Amino acid sequence: MRNRTKMLILLVIAIIFTALYLFQGLNGSYDYALPRRAIKVLAMALTGVAIAYSTVIFQTITHNRILTPSVMGLDSLYMLVQTVIYYFFGSMSILVINKNYNFFISVIAMIVFALLLYRFLFNAGKRPIYFLLLVGIIIGTFLGSITTFMQVLIDPNEFTSLQNKMFASFNNVNGDLVWLAMVIIVLTIIYGWRVIRELDVLSLGRDNAINLGVNYDKIVKSMLVLSAILIATSTALVGPITFFGLIVANLSYQYFNTYKHSVLIVGASLMSLVALIGGQWIVERIFTFDTTLSVIINFIGGIYFIYLLLKESRASV
Repeated sequence: MRNRTKMLILLVIAIIFTALYLFQGLNGSYDYALPRRAIKVLAMALTGVAIAYSTVIFQTITHNRILTPSVMGLDSLYMLVQTVIYYFFGSMSILVINKNYNFFISVIAMIVFALLLYRFLFNAGKRPIYFLLLVGIIIGTFLGSITTFMQVLIDPNEFTSLQNKMFASFNNVNGDLVWLAMVIIVLTIIYGWRVIRELDVLSLGRDNAINLGVNYDKIVKSMLVLSAILIATSTALVGPITFFGLIVANLSYQYFNTYKHSVLIVGASLMSLVALIGGQWIVERIFTFDTTLSVIINFIGGIYFIYLLLKESRASV
């Protein structure tokens, strides 16, 4: 089957799930329910595309298909920022009630963290990319420990409110933030798409890419920053989804079986739409909100992550 045909199949499935989610059970309340459902669909689409794009390019840079941008500690930093806000200012603070302030604080904190991390480590000599990953994992673990410590000390009522920030949710998405996030994500992807062919060469490795005329260090730095912006924006919009990028990226590799990033990224993005919109439809219509979409994704993603680890270990024997 051609990749174009496979892409068309995914597109049709995504359209079917989108139509089901938008129009099933409206019962004539088009003016009230339809715009709210459309905002949620747009938020899911933006989140899915951002996570899929950033994960594919991150795995290309690291040459490892079991890593995601979350390994750099951005999810841990997001939870630390939210915990600090609840701990010092409380759930009735304007930083919590006003979602615009909360969004900007979270995005700026994560992007500044990533920029400082990349700048100091890349300027500290010719460090390999795995050194950056190792430091990111250590910092992420450290931030997670601080977050857990503060959550133990926090008021139980405040902690109950804080729990809503621990998992991704599309049920209370702010419409204004969705449009703002769309501008950030679209502009970032347009900027990154200019070097999409260079990413195909980067997948050959550092030495081969340099020999073929690619400015390896410059592209790696710009792609890491781009990945951080996309993850920061999607996480601040709906919350952290740990294993989602891992799932859609690896499924795209297996489904399309090509080296072209233009195909892999679009395919992973369509898979994200199918998973998020279809999964949210299942959560709302079948499970009747008894669980959340992020819990299901993290459970399935955890199992898939273990499968990939076992597969890699067998391949290396």
